[in-house]
Amino acid sequence: MKKAALASAILCALVSAPSMAATVYDADGTTLKVGGRAEARFNISDNNESTENSSFKDKSRARVNLKGKTEISDELYGFGKYEAEFSDADSLKNRYFYAGLGFSAGELSYGKQDSAQVQLTDITDVMATFGGDAADVVSGNKDKRENNFLYAGEFDSLSIQANYIAADEKDADSVGISALYSFGAFAVGAGYVSQDAGTDSDDQINLAAQFKQDAITLGALYTMASKSNVDYTGYELSAQYKATKQLAVVGVYNFGEFDNTTTEEANNIAVEAVYKFNGHLRTYAGYKFEGISGKDDQLQAGIRYDF
Repeated sequence: MKKAALASAILCALVSAPSMAATVYDADGTTLKVGGRAEARFNISDNNESTENSSFKDKSRARVNLKGKTEISDELYGFGKYEAEFSDADSLKNRYFYAGLGFSAGELSYGKQDSAQVQLTDITDVMATFGGDAADVVSGNKDKRENNFLYAGEFDSLSIQANYIAADEKDADSVGISALYSFGAFAVGAGYVSQDAGTDSDDQINLAAQFKQDAITLGALYTMASKSNVDYTGYELSAQYKATKQLAVVGVYNFGEFDNTTTEEANNIAVEAVYKFNGHLRTYAGYKFEGISGKDDQLQAGIRYDF
């Protein structure tokens, strides 16, 4: 009976949940929450054109996530998350699926989840449309990494994360660590990633900083990396201004290049406006000014409903 009731509650929440992350089960120290979004959006750019396609490209998507937590004892609990994304009418992608244990010193989890560096890269990856182009040089630096063992701990103003990715491919394992410290209006952080690459290794160092005061938030990320024995330098700058309770204006700058090459990996400026009608519904529009030869500017806009 309990299994049937739980399945019925999940189905009802998926179909008609009126609020974000609705709690559909809460009993005996165990909770289950359901959330997600429906996002209709499009992109216009000459990059989309081909002999068969126009410059207009639909990029609509929907997400559904399940989050669970169960109390084992006063100092131990278990948790898990699953999130799926639907796009292109018939495409289903598993974005996150992991489970773990939490205790007084932090949380340990395994599955498909973000690397330890994401708490740093999220400082400048703040746009609904574009951004975050210069940070991910080494694969182990990215979000949504499979076979990922993660430790995350919060100690007052200090957040520490460390992860190990046991890759399916031979000689491709990755290890990383990051720390983010907040004080007043400021936050500073640093991280390091090392990834096997055959007989060698690829490495990346991230340095991040953030300033947040009233309606203004500024972010900066500096990346130094070595991939296939070629050095890389990149940085991202972000600025957010909350003009009103509903309206926010965001801008980012991304630049990245490998040494001794004439090809830049990233060089662009993007600006966008986001208008939130309430906690559930928002609309946005952004424009990306591309600085790399052969790439064209982009316009992207959409409307998003969170449930």
